[in-house]
Amino acid sequence: MTSQTKPIDFKSANQMRTFQKHESEVRGYCRSFPTLFDTAKGCIMTDVNGVEYLDFLSGAGSLNYGHNDPDMKAGLLEYLQKDGIGHSLDMHSVAKARFIDVFTRVILKPRGLEYRMQFTGPTGTNSVEAAIKLARKITGRKQIIAFTNGFHGVTQGALACTGNTHHRSPTASTLCGVDRYPYDGYLGEGVDTTAYLEKMLNDKSSGQDAPAAILVEGVQGEGGLNPASASWLKNLAKVAKGAGALLILDDIQAGVGRAGRFFSFEEAGIQPDMVCLSKSLSGMGLPFAVTLIRPDLDFWKPGEHNGTFRGNNHAFITASVAIEKYWANPAFQQGIEQRAKVVTESLQRMLKNSPTVAVELRGKGMMQGIALHSGDLADEVVAACFKHH
Repeated sequence: MTSQTKPIDFKSANQMRTFQKHESEVRGYCRSFPTLFDTAKGCIMTDVNGVEYLDFLSGAGSLNYGHNDPDMKAGLLEYLQKDGIGHSLDMHSVAKARFIDVFTRVILKPRGLEYRMQFTGPTGTNSVEAAIKLARKITGRKQIIAFTNGFHGVTQGALACTGNTHHRSPTASTLCGVDRYPYDGYLGEGVDTTAYLEKMLNDKSSGQDAPAAILVEGVQGEGGLNPASASWLKNLAKVAKGAGALLILDDIQAGVGRAGRFFSFEEAGIQPDMVCLSKSLSGMGLPFAVTLIRPDLDFWKPGEHNGTFRGNNHAFITASVAIEKYWANPAFQQGIEQRAKVVTESLQRMLKNSPTVAVELRGKGMMQGIALHSGDLADEVVAACFKHH
């Protein structure tokens, strides 16, 4: 074995030097979890020293089914072994046809939904960019309405719709074309912020230009685990329709069962004009995103919005397995609801037992957590949890 191919001894005391020396300072999560992970199975990640960690991060919501699901892995390996298409731009492939069929049959039709699927670039922000661009093309309007604490990605259009200063500050470009309104609960209990939005849209002297779209998350993840009520989402859909604006539902993090049901907006009984999906859609963490578009709104011309990595054949395979294995079985969603109750009860006990540390319980479904008194205190809790695996 030559020196060029000799494996690195990652168990040495200097195992982190490679990252510190060569990787950009922009790296983030690794600073909170300073170890070198090697393998993962289910909800357990194992580092190079054989130490096991319970993975609550779950790829920032990209691993709803856990690491290396055996059936998804088997399906992908079989596909690779037979030399299945790895990359095909937006050409037809057997893998894509299977996903479209499974997603339509198992997810859309039982919920009375009808959408066309636009396979965008492979990340959530790509899906949001496509939705914003299409809304502006359809309506001929520029403005997008987004909400306080919203997070939609860090590419230029999605970043303009994102509220967090931490993400917005580094850009040297002007983030424009977006007006921001208070999300459900932002002004306190009992305040319907959709009424305020409707007033602003209907008043010709409010200064609010007619929007192309209203972009919203059913449950805000990055913004603090804030769930929108079914009534608020239903009112928002009415306001959007009355203003001639398209309703874009960003379900990138809260979708695919994270908030309880496959879509976070199901309880509201609405059909958004467009839905953005990514993260856990592939089933096992492979990059994959889609923008669901109401059929009558598919105004794209061939090739008008493109990209080299539109769709991901490997992700089509694992996503199809995930949907058929889990979502075709009604008991799976019931299991999510049962587990969510266990999470709620456990967090409520923690809240009760730690009044000087914890403030309140937030979230919905499997997207739940406890708000603490400060960010520094939260960092200490994360560090303590990591230390105890």
